[in-house]
Amino acid sequence: MALKLQTTVDVGKSPLRLDHSSRILLMGSCFSDSMADFMRQAGLEVLANPFGTLYNPLSIATDMERSLAGGGVGEEDLVQHDGLWHSFAHHGKFSSASKEECVNACNEAFAQTRDFLRQPATVIVTFGTSWVFEREGRVVANCHKLPSSLFSRRMLDDGEIGNRWQPLVERLVAMGHKVIMTVSPIRHLADSAHGNQLSKATLLLAIDRLSGVDYFPAYEIMLDELRDYRFYADDMLHPSPLAQTIIWQRFQERYMDDRTVELCLRFCQLSKMRSHRPLNTESKAYDDYLAKMRELESQLSKEIGRTI
Repeated sequence: MALKLQTTVDVGKSPLRLDHSSRILLMGSCFSDSMADFMRQAGLEVLANPFGTLYNPLSIATDMERSLAGGGVGEEDLVQHDGLWHSFAHHGKFSSASKEECVNACNEAFAQTRDFLRQPATVIVTFGTSWVFEREGRVVANCHKLPSSLFSRRMLDDGEIGNRWQPLVERLVAMGHKVIMTVSPIRHLADSAHGNQLSKATLLLAIDRLSGVDYFPAYEIMLDELRDYRFYADDMLHPSPLAQTIIWQRFQERYMDDRTVELCLRFCQLSKMRSHRPLNTESKAYDDYLAKMRELESQLSKEIGRTI
């Protein structure tokens, strides 16, 4: 009898299916960016973290709601620190020495998200932590290294998260969108091991309260199935490239049929071909390589019904 050395998490087959006709919006922690990279390589149409990485559920909800409402930020919403203007609703990559540039970049992200959601899409939301920072009674997405004395810190409870997200989920579904939720497998040990577990448990309970969403167990796969430290990066917190690949494969197992998975593999082949940097662009071998790549592009374009 063969020894079983892992506790396999059964992801099952979701009634929610993804293929190359799907349009996918990912929002949340850096795990969203990781999954988006796999999706792009696999030829899927993706908009990932238009506001930058967002870790807590309320900040993700705020930016989603503001996008759907056609809102944005004004100069009065910004704060200046260390020579840069910042938005508390956005990641630091939107910060700028120019107030006008910061406002324009932030509002472009709202417009981009709003435009993407004008057509049916699959919205994948990854919660990272239940801990939030508040300034003047409002939860911020990023403190932008302002003095800690300006903020208070607390942990959300599952009811608060659920009450905020249920109306938003219902609105998204009514618009024709599908919603997948997951909890980031990245541990936040700055809150202590126990604090991290309480935070993740709160997120899990909050998602479990919601109706109209499909749950993908990324956290469970990482913590149970991939519990060996060989599946972690050097910081012992983030999933290693191998672990990320395994989680992506389990995602495909849950949401894709065999034909879509096979197409993903061929798109990955095309992505590698496109990224190849030849030593001699004047050779016949390179001309043959380009012809082979264009043939694959043509085949895939015909199969998915859009130009790639």
